[in-house]
Amino acid sequence: MHTEILESKDEKDTSFQSAPSGQTFRDPGSGEHKGIKETVLLNTEETMPQTKKRIYFSCPPQGIVNKIMTNGVIFFMSWCTLWVFLGPEVLPDGKLFGLVIIFYSAILGGTLLQLIRIPAVPPLPPLLGMLLAGFIIRNIPSISEHIKVPMKWSSALRSTALTIILIRAGLGLDPEVLRQMKRVCFRLSFGPCIIEACSAAVFSHFIMDFPWQWGFLLGFVLGAVSPAVVVPSMLRLQEAGYGVEKGIPTVLIAASSMDDIVAITGFNTFLNLIFSQGSILHNVLTTLWDVLVGVLVGTVFGVFIQYFPSEDQEKVPMKRAFLILSMSVSAVLGSQHIGLHGAGGLFTLVLCFTAGLKWTKDKIRVQKLITNAWDIFEPLLFGLVGSEVSVSSLESNAIGTCVVTLCLAVFVRILSTFALMCFAGFTFKEKIFIALSWMPKATVQAVLGPLALETARLKAPHLVAYSKDVMTVAFLAILITAPNGALFIGILGPRILSRHCDPSKMELPLPGHRGH
Repeated sequence: MHTEILESKDEKDTSFQSAPSGQTFRDPGSGEHKGIKETVLLNTEETMPQTKKRIYFSCPPQGIVNKIMTNGVIFFMSWCTLWVFLGPEVLPDGKLFGLVIIFYSAILGGTLLQLIRIPAVPPLPPLLGMLLAGFIIRNIPSISEHIKVPMKWSSALRSTALTIILIRAGLGLDPEVLRQMKRVCFRLSFGPCIIEACSAAVFSHFIMDFPWQWGFLLGFVLGAVSPAVVVPSMLRLQEAGYGVEKGIPTVLIAASSMDDIVAITGFNTFLNLIFSQGSILHNVLTTLWDVLVGVLVGTVFGVFIQYFPSEDQEKVPMKRAFLILSMSVSAVLGSQHIGLHGAGGLFTLVLCFTAGLKWTKDKIRVQKLITNAWDIFEPLLFGLVGSEVSVSSLESNAIGTCVVTLCLAVFVRILSTFALMCFAGFTFKEKIFIALSWMPKATVQAVLGPLALETARLKAPHLVAYSKDVMTVAFLAILITAPNGALFIGILGPRILSRHCDPSKMELPLPGHRGH
């Protein structure tokens, strides 16, 4: 009898040790189990370094070493396949060679920046490394002379990247959040963007000698906040419980998409005014016509995608994502060819917002597929933007005046955001946090800055000097505000925002948001 009791006790201890760790800590247990728990934890901690060594130094290699070698072989074989079909185009001085080098250099730059980990400092956005990679390629003579990307290719790729940004903005607009927090969302979306655009126009007119129309164009280039910086940072704070009681992360995530829409619309309006011939009244009527066409056609096609494909088909999210991408890219690029420059962007926004109203669970799947497309175009976009900036072509006083204009405009934006958040139920510290969080710039500036330069080269070469200054300010805006904004959010958030300790009452992040 005594032997049976001991055997049964040994079986219980053995089953306890073999149970998953999640189940082990659920049962409070008794004192004898406590010692076993400590033994399990010690064994786990002791075996972790051994597991890492086996992954990193095994033969054949595993883990990160295996991944690097595999990706290197895939890259080399892809290049060999392209060389078989295209020949000299993938060799140095070839068109495709330059594009491939910029693409992989941008990926490498973003990856290296992610590997930088400083204690007590939040991670920097990878887009900064992508931007610097393109900038380095352009400004090293021995490399830049072999990197030649046709202007048509660069323009089409940036327009496609802008289209994906607009798609994600349209799908990211949540009607429920806008209904519940409409006052704060609209204040954040319209107020700081328009105020910064107007202040940048004034500062650039008196500091950089810009005409008023170019000043407002520059202002709307600067006016957009970057969801690529704001959204991931806010999701990290939201998961930790900071600011969720008052919905601060949710408000900032929802308003970031609308802020981009306002900036892009204002930029297209002044771009048409600058490069269109005719009277101001004619240009205003043309802009209104573009808006009307974009909204009406986008609504019609949005309703169409609500019902086609039907729910009984296979791979419905993939078909919907393909329809949205193909229709939007065709609309944006096609509208430029037929002269309706502002219609394509509005078509994309209205199409995605209208289509998403009827989708429920499939909307998240479609957003994930669109995110996969953005992962391809993001390094292309920032790499190409960095490669547009040449240090040798800048005037001696250009950088100084650009930095002064940028800093003054951002300072006005911070003050206006703080003022607009008054009487919205936030504390003094929370208003400071929101104002500083509404500063980072990246994605929209990367698209709109080169677009002004490209339009000037094609339509009005005598205006290239102004467009180069716009491009320089956009580049500096990304370089200065993106890392500082990420640092402000990551450092000040846990110190300023109150933390909600009950995870069951925390607000869930908006679906499909990873930042763009």
